[in-house]
Amino acid sequence: MTLIKKIDIYILKRFLLLFVMTFLICIFILLMQFLWKHFTELIGKGISISVLSEFFLYAILTLVPMALPLAILLASLMAFGNLGETFELTAMKAAGISLFRIIRPLIIFISLLCVGAFFFSNNVLPYSQTKLYTLILSLKIKSPELDIPQGEFYNGINGVNIYVREKKEGLLKNLMIYDFSSGFDNAQVTVADSGRLSFTKDKKYVMLALYNGESFENLRKQRISSSSSSVPYRRETFALKEVLLDFNSDFNRLNDSILKDQHLSKNIVQLSHSIDSVSKIVTTKGNEQSKELIRTSYFGRDRQPGKKLAVVKDKKNRYNADSLFLSLKHAEMIRASEMAMQSAQRMKDQIGFNKVMLEDPTIYLRRHEIEWNRKFTLSFACLIFFFIGAPLGSIIRKGGLGMPVVISVVMFIIYYIIDNTGYKMAREGIWSSYQGMWLSSMVLLPIGIFLTYKAVVDATLFNPEMYVKAAHAIKKYFNKLVNRSADEVLEET
Repeated sequence: MTLIKKIDIYILKRFLLLFVMTFLICIFILLMQFLWKHFTELIGKGISISVLSEFFLYAILTLVPMALPLAILLASLMAFGNLGETFELTAMKAAGISLFRIIRPLIIFISLLCVGAFFFSNNVLPYSQTKLYTLILSLKIKSPELDIPQGEFYNGINGVNIYVREKKEGLLKNLMIYDFSSGFDNAQVTVADSGRLSFTKDKKYVMLALYNGESFENLRKQRISSSSSSVPYRRETFALKEVLLDFNSDFNRLNDSILKDQHLSKNIVQLSHSIDSVSKIVTTKGNEQSKELIRTSYFGRDRQPGKKLAVVKDKKNRYNADSLFLSLKHAEMIRASEMAMQSAQRMKDQIGFNKVMLEDPTIYLRRHEIEWNRKFTLSFACLIFFFIGAPLGSIIRKGGLGMPVVISVVMFIIYYIIDNTGYKMAREGIWSSYQGMWLSSMVLLPIGIFLTYKAVVDATLFNPEMYVKAAHAIKKYFNKLVNRSADEVLEET
């Protein structure tokens, strides 16, 4: 008896075809959104095709964990919606095949996919994220491509503004150059009839050859005395002048080591090691700070070894601070109150300082814990979305790209909002890391179980007549309550 039946192969083929299509569509949509977010780092920088290809590759790999659950949800909705719309699902059930037997090959496939998604998030994702964000940082510090516009000022070179009235066959005509690199008080203005632009061989400087012009330089630094109101300047007339401007047009890639200690570049083992190490540091520092507060302060007063406080005891042999305070003279009361306020302020400042000292390692620890939990939640979300999409598709019985796309987008938006809310709660320390990162799974898992149960019992969850009947029953019930209340009021009167 073969383990794989024809029905299993048929269901797998129907699902896999839709899954590949929806996965590519999801990757494309998320990639467009990612490119729009980093639009400024790519445009106008003169990036080579190889660098752009590398950027796209790492961006696609980074977006796989987000695209995978959405693709599973959409593919399962469409697959079982098509089967229900063509009555194939009804025929299978009429032949005595249960829903769980129909989706059994897909459960096995999705389970293997979840395991593969975990290993992808643990091994491939840290590498791709490290490469991608190192590349983004390198693109941010790269100078924009030198393209001086016509009829407006260009400030792409640090400390220099260039105005060109006309450009013709590589010749810049009627130039004005304002050089503020030495400060606004020592500005240099140069005008020329024409000029040509070129780069040095190492592409780190711009050589500007100017023809037939004048330059004016403010020499405020060379003023003879501070009491003198006159400011010297220098005027120069030239037939040819070459100006060297600092402009590095090369793409200098940063080293990947700048992100080696970040949570995005670590796998489960590295994250666990960092969490254990930083947890011990935070606990040790917290204990040391607590002991220091206890050692240096005692009931709001500085402890002095060898010196005892005169206190008043009540009948129960306990210290009575009120009696001690009231036993003082008026001037001593004022002085004691001032000392207590100063001591409380010192205590508050010390606690605030301790909090600042623990803030950085605490944030570091929190981000690593969030990333550790994310490795599992992304894989588990794939399984949840399948048990939402497959039963929902069998219930609504609508295939194609209409209703399934709408439902998938709505469900994914709900998932994204819940997941983002939990992430922010965990990041700010309002919730623990596992509570924040598993919030979306805890909310969506009961929905998946409910929809699976309804699909197994063939419930008409989206039948409008059922909701109309329910509305009529509720209205009839409330009418009875209103009439009964009215009769009771009449009997009392």
